[in-house]
Amino acid sequence: MTFFESVYEQVSRIPAGKVATYGQIARLAGSSRSSRVVGYALHSNPKPGVIPCHRVVFKDGSLSDGFAFGGWEAQYKLLLSEGVVFCNDTVPKVDMNTSQWCSEES
Repeated sequence: MTFFESVYEQVSRIPAGKVATYGQIARLAGSSRSSRVVGYALHSNPKPGVIPCHRVVFKDGSLSDGFAFGGWEAQYKLLLSEGVVFCNDTVPKVDMNTSQWCSEES
């Protein structure tokens, strides 16, 4: 299995209403120092709408300006529709205390 395939597998495990960080996905995919590569993998998501790449955020809860499927505004709307909790609406940041996914491996 390639690293990208492992990333897609891990991201597919994140339940609706939860998020994971790029670093968390990198660790779960087997390469803890590859959080940027996780971003590259998600940018080339072969199955948008199936692999929920919108559920991956920065470690401080920030959204990605480079979200491949409509920018941070689209990512914000998708996460909000799933019930993800945000700290404020001016510069939306995910409340990582309530919305971060905790897999048994992380």
